[in-house]
Amino acid sequence: MAEVVQSELSCPACGGQRHFDPAAGLLSCDSCGATEDLSSPWDGAAQQEHPVHGNTVPATERPAQSADTADVTHVQCQACGSQLTFVGLSLSERCGYCDGPVVRKDPDPTYAPMALIPFAIAQDAARLAQDQWIASRLFAPRDLPERVAEGTTRALYVPFWTIDAQEATTYWAKKTVRSGKNTRVENISGEQVFTFDDLLMPASPLVTPLIRDGILHEFEPARLRPYTAGYIAGFAAEQHAQTLADGLAANRKDRRLLIRNRIRKKYGWSGVHSITFNTDTSGVHYRRILLPVWITHYTDGRGVASKVVTCGIHGRTYGERPFSRRKVLAASMAVVVATVLFGLIWGAGAAL
Repeated sequence: MAEVVQSELSCPACGGQRHFDPAAGLLSCDSCGATEDLSSPWDGAAQQEHPVHGNTVPATERPAQSADTADVTHVQCQACGSQLTFVGLSLSERCGYCDGPVVRKDPDPTYAPMALIPFAIAQDAARLAQDQWIASRLFAPRDLPERVAEGTTRALYVPFWTIDAQEATTYWAKKTVRSGKNTRVENISGEQVFTFDDLLMPASPLVTPLIRDGILHEFEPARLRPYTAGYIAGFAAEQHAQTLADGLAANRKDRRLLIRNRIRKKYGWSGVHSITFNTDTSGVHYRRILLPVWITHYTDGRGVASKVVTCGIHGRTYGERPFSRRKVLAASMAVVVATVLFGLIWGAGAAL
């Protein structure tokens, strides 16, 4: 039976269960309300990045387990003695009997988180952000607020890589230049080293583009803290499901897109096309981190399962939403009517 961390989650004042309170930024006791600040003099070390020497992935990296063969681990709640089941790469759960937070001890070092950004948005604030997002959706069905309100909201620490890299690039391209009625095509070529810093890459196949986009713009390395059980007490958390080699391979597509855009920018964007290039990747540094999100699952009027995602750092919200056919049709008709009226008025004015 696997071990769990609960002794450091128990309240030293009364022995009660404690959880991390995002609003206060403290570990808080459910029974007596006593709090503990988890910050330490070593917090700055969480920003440290780990080098990959040459292009060699560390030898400790081994293939990740697949979702089809995920391990099932049984653990015992030290508060009430009940058994819990951790599936796959889950790091934390709540006990179904005493509702106490249960966190795995010593996760697999191959995939163990190095740092995290703690939740700063509590559930009520996340729900408010989601309500505001819904209210700003044009052409949304009238019952959308009620359907989302009836949904299930969960807090989750999502696994990511941060990747730094240098790309020594040799490129070729063409640029179409227009001068009056004349057009000519110029050949472009050159060499340049492109540097990328803190590119975020999901480290789990369960991290959808919606979840990634819900947190992508909120990442600030200065907010990273060393991974400790106290920060994830009371929240679900998933360990990394990909090796560093997987992360680098998956991130390659994003880096190549950024390289194309930087080449276009260098030559003024307009008219730059037919870009090809070769790159040599070096200077790779990485972190394995957890980032916080609130996810509300709901069912729309068509019975389609959808979700709204709120970043647990600053509250930026994204979501999947249905459209009201009536509202879209009414708006389309309004545009048609306005266009016809404008044509009639313009025609009448021209005839005078």
